[in-house]
Amino acid sequence: MDHLLPLPRLIETGAGSAEIAAGAVVSGPADLRDAVRLALGVLDPRPGEAATAALRVEEDPRLGPEAYVLTIAGDGVRIAAGDRAGAFYAAQTLRQALPDEAFRSALPPGTSWTIPCGRVADAPAFAWRGTHLDVARSFLPKREVLRMIDLMASHKLNRLHLHLADDQGWRVESRAFPLLHEVGAHRPRTVVSHHGEDLAFDDVPHGGHYTLADLAEIAAYARARAVVVVPEIDVPGHASAVLAAYPALASRPGERYRVLDRWGISPAILSPLPATVDFLLTVFGEIAGALGEAPYFHIGGDECVLDDWAASAEISAYGASLGLESAGDLHAWFLRRLADALAERGSRAVVWDEAFVSGGLRPDTIVMPWRGEHVARRAAAAGHDVVATPVFPMYFDYAEAASAEEPTGLGDAITVADVAAFEPAPASWPPEARARVIGTQFQLWSEHIPDGRTLDYRAWPRGCAAAEVAWTGGPAASEDFAHRLGGHLGRLDAIGVEYRPLSGPRPWQRGGGRRRHRPGVVTVQEVMRHLHELSLSADSTRPSM
Repeated sequence: MDHLLPLPRLIETGAGSAEIAAGAVVSGPADLRDAVRLALGVLDPRPGEAATAALRVEEDPRLGPEAYVLTIAGDGVRIAAGDRAGAFYAAQTLRQALPDEAFRSALPPGTSWTIPCGRVADAPAFAWRGTHLDVARSFLPKREVLRMIDLMASHKLNRLHLHLADDQGWRVESRAFPLLHEVGAHRPRTVVSHHGEDLAFDDVPHGGHYTLADLAEIAAYARARAVVVVPEIDVPGHASAVLAAYPALASRPGERYRVLDRWGISPAILSPLPATVDFLLTVFGEIAGALGEAPYFHIGGDECVLDDWAASAEISAYGASLGLESAGDLHAWFLRRLADALAERGSRAVVWDEAFVSGGLRPDTIVMPWRGEHVARRAAAAGHDVVATPVFPMYFDYAEAASAEEPTGLGDAITVADVAAFEPAPASWPPEARARVIGTQFQLWSEHIPDGRTLDYRAWPRGCAAAEVAWTGGPAASEDFAHRLGGHLGRLDAIGVEYRPLSGPRPWQRGGGRRRHRPGVVTVQEVMRHLHELSLSADSTRPSM
């Protein structure tokens, strides 16, 4: 058990060893037993009675959600779990105690391993341990989403935040408003020039969307692996793809819109009038219905240009009829209206931190403060639950080194060590504010993630460090974590993950031509200083870059 990751709370070694063989019998309550079988699928464990079981699992509610005790003894393996997720995570820990081959999809017949006896007692520090996947800028086929869920489960990550809509694409079927996926899900070309250069495009059509059946499959696949899907439809800004399909929802009547073919922010914004609210609630209902359950629903609220609202006599009059004095007040009201409706349907709203600064949020709205620790502390002090998502060090669209050998990134640099050193709930905060931090997640914005191979490179092994921080509460002890991570990479090799080596990119992973990173052009330290200043402004909804 030298290379367990994330690090359990307690590891005890014992005398002797136990044998784990393919086809071993597992006993216990059906839901817990099935969770163990799923996590250890490579061993093809068979359900059976306790008398003949090499693996025995039982429920112990005293342990709490996601918690477990794993005991390896000479007479077999015993698991006590607080719930199904705890049983699943215990089996994942047991899998890590086995050789790296346990992370392959199949083994030679008759495989058997001997592992040292010991005991692991474990529970997560945070309830929200997430991965944000932007499929709006660059669409990723369903297979890549399912694969990411598997990798999340292996690292005890439990929230998949799917960014389904943005200026550059709408990515989910709507039967009520089919032009969303028929028009909004594709663009004729994509920008290939860097920021500050003359615009150049690839002239290659890009598109794709998930059907509602796909979404149902993704959600069921995730639930079986203790992962909750959190959908995001970002409103009222980031709306070019929506308005390309349904321009009548725009704040500026008669304007024609198109799915954005360049990166950055568009001033296109949805109208806040009742017809837009009805439209969105219908679409939200379709998505939640496909997911089967949607305990959380992200509604964005970030980077909105409110000029069209302020310039519209109809919208201004509507705001005045609600007793609102400004477009900023109307922005806050609009998000509160959606959050109230989601709550009636059993979903808790999640927003980016601009929505908090605008004010007026429901008290139970979860805030994702991406612009840094200071706005995070303000949101927590105001009584909101917070999921820590700061650009530094949790935005993995930034390059991992300030080097031209890296493939193109938004800026530089965010390293594995930076992520491992992150403290989501800083010790310097008051206890009541720290208690409001319910977790953290890393963000995979996809302007520069065109495919699954690049996704692997961006996500891992920085995602391993994020998983460590999210499970343990962070930060990770540098030498111990580096040692365990070095051993863990063999598991990623067995899975087939094309991660970035700690020493730098392999020859075929290096940037070249327009894919070559431009070091020093955008530095994350300068970005964080700028974002902090913007988060102090009353006009905080405006685009931050």
